[in-house]
Amino acid sequence: MFLIHKVDTTIKKMKTHLANLITIGNISFGGASIMSTINESYNYAVLFIFIAAFLDRYDGKIARKFNQESELGKQLDSMSDIISFGVAPALLMYEMTLKDYGTIGMIVTVLYIACGAFRLARFNITESNGYFSGLPITAAGAILTVSFFFISIVSAAFYMFLFPLLSILMISTFSLKKV
Repeated sequence: MFLIHKVDTTIKKMKTHLANLITIGNISFGGASIMSTINESYNYAVLFIFIAAFLDRYDGKIARKFNQESELGKQLDSMSDIISFGVAPALLMYEMTLKDYGTIGMIVTVLYIACGAFRLARFNITESNGYFSGLPITAAGAILTVSFFFISIVSAAFYMFLFPLLSILMISTFSLKKV
């Protein structure tokens, strides 16, 4: 009887922390993407961002399924999003396309990261109503990451417009229904 109780308690504890563990996996793959970019392993950097996106898709679902939504989980999710969909894709595409633009390339890249952070902070203090305000950073990061596959057919100058466009869309206030 004691063993059954112990197993049941362990399972309950695991359910309590599962969503946050998935979120930590998200931030870990975002960090791995950054390190891959630094080491010029760009294909791995892209792969790790996609794995982070997969994990990001399910951490909230798991939290809701087990009724484990928390303020800690919300904050942790935003911190992982700024790493995995802000810094990681921005650094990857900066290295691939904007590095040669010098200071202006750095400014455009930092603008994207700053707008992503602003968007996440605004999201965290806003009541959920079934809509996003502005383009979610996960979508912006996905667009940047997918654009990696088109580097050979678009000019680097394209990114001088894409980065600011995504930045503006993230901080804008248009409504987008949550999926």
